Amino acid sequence: MKTNKAKIFGLVGRNISYSFSAGYFAEKFEEEGLDNYYYKNFDIQSIRQLPEIIANTKGLKGLNVTVPYKQEVIPLLDSLSKKAAVIGAVNTIKITKKGLKGYNTDHYGFRKALKPLLQPWHNKALILGTGGASKAVAFALRDMKIEYDFVSRTATDTVFGYDSLDREIFDDYQIIINTTPLGTYPKVEECPPLNYRLFTEKHIAFDLVYNPEETLFLKNAAAGGATAKNGFDMLVHQADKAWKIWNKS
Repeated sequence: MKTNKAKIFGLVGRNISYSFSAGYFAEKFEEEGLDNYYYKNFDIQSIRQLPEIIANTKGLKGLNVTVPYKQEVIPLLDSLSKKAAVIGAVNTIKITKKGLKGYNTDHYGFRKALKPLLQPWHNKALILGTGGASKAVAFALRDMKIEYDFVSRTATDTVFGYDSLDREIFDDYQIIINTTPLGTYPKVEECPPLNYRLFTEKHIAFDLVYNPEETLFLKNAAAGGATAKNGFDMLVHQADKAWKIWNKS
């Protein structure tokens, strides 16, 4: 009796033992009766190890990419989707005979997760962090016609510094999005250096971190009355989108 060849998918990142993806896709494969489908974590110290993974993993069809490689991976790809090219970050790779094509599904996942929380006064956002995930968030906010500015430890002419965020700014920007890894397990005692007394019931605090379920950032923001949302729903939406990309002929 002929059996179907195994199809392998996986996650590329650093220190990713906590990752949601492996368990999520294992459950999906079981639910859909996909017996020869497998999902693996590729925990690597350098993105330069990616070609070795591609060459040595028989049946590899697709990869997710997480921190810190969403931007570093781009020079190793053969092509980019239009949206990934605009965003400048990749979190999904489709592997075909034509080579490696990069996509970004983070923007889709973020938009789907944020939209149900929005009220009429939510029209400006602060994005904490300037890495690959922040670029996808910015893309989604532009698509939703929400103005935004970035916040970093080092202020520039176009980026706020954390120490410049005062009551006037918080009254103007009522969506605060953490795209940094601060607060991720096991370093759960960390959080962005904000004055959390500035949060009110009119604010949304959105954290891309999902482990732990309630980060210190979310806990502190919620204490001021803010609507707090972690990154789990965003992950589910972006993973479903990646699955569709991998299976699209």
